[in-house]
Amino acid sequence: MGAVAKKKNAELSTDVMDDIMEFAGEGASYDSSEMQIPFIRILQAMSPQLKKREAVYIEGAEQGDMFNNVTMELFHGEDGITVVPCYQTTKYLEFVPREEGGGYVGEIPVTDPILSQTTRSGAKEMLPNGNELVKSDQHFCLVVDEDGITQPVVIDMKSSQLKVSRQWKTKIAMQKIKHPKTGAMVLPPLFATQWKFTTVEDSNDQGSWFNYKIDKIGVVESRDLLLEAKAFRDSISAGEVKAAPEDGISKPKPQKEGDEIPF
Repeated sequence: MGAVAKKKNAELSTDVMDDIMEFAGEGASYDSSEMQIPFIRILQAMSPQLKKREAVYIEGAEQGDMFNNVTMELFHGEDGITVVPCYQTTKYLEFVPREEGGGYVGEIPVTDPILSQTTRSGAKEMLPNGNELVKSDQHFCLVVDEDGITQPVVIDMKSSQLKVSRQWKTKIAMQKIKHPKTGAMVLPPLFATQWKFTTVEDSNDQGSWFNYKIDKIGVVESRDLLLEAKAFRDSISAGEVKAAPEDGISKPKPQKEGDEIPF
């Protein structure tokens, strides 16, 4: 077996960097309809990303950590992530019950009359065909790292996470900043606010799991970040950017234990 080339840690030369800047973006721009906006997910006790023999295993991951389901980038739950919210919508999703094999079926339009025909079974809403109806608050956001580099994501909140989503939306609606000229207190736009997402252990009489904890950072201070967040919001509003299908699934398939919030 040949020697493995060592990764170079040295910074790129000025000449190489100049060439990269000259050709910036060439060949790397794709139709937005072909790109997936990834989801941020919390790792639970039975998540396959924690199992070494699974193809989706993430080295070093622990319960309560967050990860990007497309890039598989890991974010430690205690350290958290900085988030700029840009757009929010509520989806109604159909799932095959886990005891019948599990799997994502598809999205049900909010105007579909079948949404009013569900029946309650314990903590679940069941459709007439026997499948489960799951409400999901989907928050389209920019995750901002320590260097100011951003990545667009969807943070979807289902089941026990819905209470966190409601609390976050309430906090957003209560934001006030002083107008520098008039002194009036005004509500800043959604995409002008920053928040810290960490994870905490939650529990009820059915068990325990990890959930989001969201704390206010403040208003966006960078104009470039503000304009990027506004552009992201506009592209979603125009239908140019959409979230990937639920974990890339377009039809029912076996669902692994621990893929969803357990309660």
